[in-house]
Amino acid sequence: MKIVRQDWLRSRWLSQPMNSGAYRRWLVESGSLTRKLQRASEHFAVEQIRSAAARPLAEEARLMKLGPEQKALVREVLLCCNHKPAVFAHSVLPFASLQGSWRGLPRLGNKPLGAALFSDPLVRRTPLQFRKLSASNPLYQQARPYLQFGAEELWARRSLFFLGSSTILVTEVFLPQVLTL
Repeated sequence: MKIVRQDWLRSRWLSQPMNSGAYRRWLVESGSLTRKLQRASEHFAVEQIRSAAARPLAEEARLMKLGPEQKALVREVLLCCNHKPAVFAHSVLPFASLQGSWRGLPRLGNKPLGAALFSDPLVRRTPLQFRKLSASNPLYQQARPYLQFGAEELWARRSLFFLGSSTILVTEVFLPQVLTL
């Protein structure tokens, strides 16, 4: 019975990062993760991997009320500390949200999205959700090339950011390297 419960917990997003061990201090940071990583490392950098029109994952599309064939700007970056990837960040920016003060977000390149979001006092954020990703999860698979040492599962967190009626989904996958900071 316990195995069934663990599998069920891994298959959905949770309001608390249960049994997250050393990852907990990173997962529960309610402020800017970028700022926390900058403080924890001597050299911090954002490396853009992808920024393109794409269909979000089915679960993401449902959460953001996008049609199954509807595309959004999908942005993926590595947050690197001391020249090593520590976090794989995956963001979904519906094209309808890229207006007003968010119209420049597609051109961020190697600049952190978090800096833009946390600098605007009008931006609101939903409570964080947490999930342990298994190797079969698409986000785990996208983060796998950046693992410096093996991990059967990866912790992730996500939240929605709102500015008026505009919405952005940000998911951060914590690579084991973050624990060395």
